[in-house]
Amino acid sequence: MGRPQSAKESPDRAQVAALPIRIGETGAPEVLLMTSRETRRWVVPKGWPMKGRKPWEAAAQEALEEAGIVGRPRKKPAGTYTYFKRQEDHFDVCRVDVFILEYAKQLKNWREKGQREIKWLDLSTAADLVEEPGLVALLRRLAERPLAGLKRKSFKKRIASPGHSVELTVDAVATDLRHRRHRHAV
Repeated sequence: MGRPQSAKESPDRAQVAALPIRIGETGAPEVLLMTSRETRRWVVPKGWPMKGRKPWEAAAQEALEEAGIVGRPRKKPAGTYTYFKRQEDHFDVCRVDVFILEYAKQLKNWREKGQREIKWLDLSTAADLVEEPGLVALLRRLAERPLAGLKRKSFKKRIASPGHSVELTVDAVATDLRHRRHRHAV
């Protein structure tokens, strides 16, 4: 069996999605979920490809318009999932390429502000809330191997106290999470 098709290669309708990720107050990775406008399901920012933009740029634009999130998108999809998009009188099969968006900030005002509920959640909790099986699988995979492939300089968070300065990186946090899971599993 070959590699899964990306949305661009699929005969289904192609979409792009952003998966905004940040390091939370506890030092653990968190992803942004938001509710869809009509059904109020928990989803990630997504939409149709945009003429003149690369897929990862279009995904970042969706995050900006739908959640006010500004960040740096990864150029390679973290994964792809399929879902049924509700239309007025039918459903379309959509194949979505998901691009990690390294969170930088959230704007005070954005295009769809007030139309959706937004939450930052750990990967496992996010996987419990979304309904699309492929997106659940992607979030669970990321929870098992948090943020694999991201550069160490991404997501640096400085924790300062008098006389101490610690810099947490994604890899350090991921290693810590694996050790914690192992201790609790034994």
